Amino acid sequence: MQKLLNIILLFNIFLNCFHTKLVIMAGTVLLAYYFECTDTFGVHIQGFFCNDADLMKPYPGVEEESFVPPLILYCVVAAAPTAIIFTGEISMYFIKSTRDTLIAQEKTIVTGECCYLNPLIRRIIRFIGVFAFGLFATDIFVNAGQVVTGNLTPYFLTVCKPNYTGTDCRFNHQFITNGNICTGDQMVVERARRSFPSKDAALSVYSAVYVTMYVTSTIKTKSSRLAKPVLCLGTLCTAFLTGLNRVSEYRNHCSDVIAGFLLGCSVALFLGICVVHNFKGVHATPRKQKTEDYRGLPLMTFPRVESPLETLSAQNHSASMTEVT
Repeated sequence: MQKLLNIILLFNIFLNCFHTKLVIMAGTVLLAYYFECTDTFGVHIQGFFCNDADLMKPYPGVEEESFVPPLILYCVVAAAPTAIIFTGEISMYFIKSTRDTLIAQEKTIVTGECCYLNPLIRRIIRFIGVFAFGLFATDIFVNAGQVVTGNLTPYFLTVCKPNYTGTDCRFNHQFITNGNICTGDQMVVERARRSFPSKDAALSVYSAVYVTMYVTSTIKTKSSRLAKPVLCLGTLCTAFLTGLNRVSEYRNHCSDVIAGFLLGCSVALFLGICVVHNFKGVHATPRKQKTEDYRGLPLMTFPRVESPLETLSAQNHSASMTEVT
């Protein structure tokens, strides 16, 4: 019975501490779901020129035929940072030289005679939870940008298939604002209106920057002088190549990929610096007290420091007085 009460107490304390964060996280996931899986938010219909060379690239096929399919990309983006954080925290906790630092940065929550949340669990939940929140937030920002701008992909005219002999496309410099001019597959055409910013670039660089900040700020062992740069640069290079692949396959413009990189970096830097405070824990290391500032004070208030010459003179005087005595 006592163990059951302890478990119920633990559950209540967990809900009281994290109910606000859970509500925010649930709202973020729900909003991302509406952007991704429903047509609640309609895409802005942007105009175009019928003979715009930047929109006449060949159709690269569905996203699943890409060199980096979305399913593989999203699995790697979500699973790799989670595995790195989980492995890093457990490794540092079982290393004696770093365990004391981690315990000093966290506060153990005692919830009963046998139940408590130790610093290891708290750090893992915090860092992975913030990463997941940032991942969904980046997805929301990307979808919002795509819906609001309605920027056209490089292959838009190939899938739109406008009637070039019609009245609307008769003149080369006539700007088309009619959304019903396309004769191609409407689902493909609608996806071709969501180019800015690049989702793959934003999510990949967000994951890479977040992992890089975690590794450089948390893992501090002598044997990691070469392993840390290789891991961080390899992760960033993979994200960069993912963005370049979108351009090479004519799925995004260069400006779309650059905007995705900036968005992902901004979200990762904000969460890493302002939310988890460079992964230092909730209790910062106490700073050294600043020395007193004596500027503007009278000389008599300064602390007296005895010089070595005064000390030597005092010793000689004491010796001479002893001899006289």
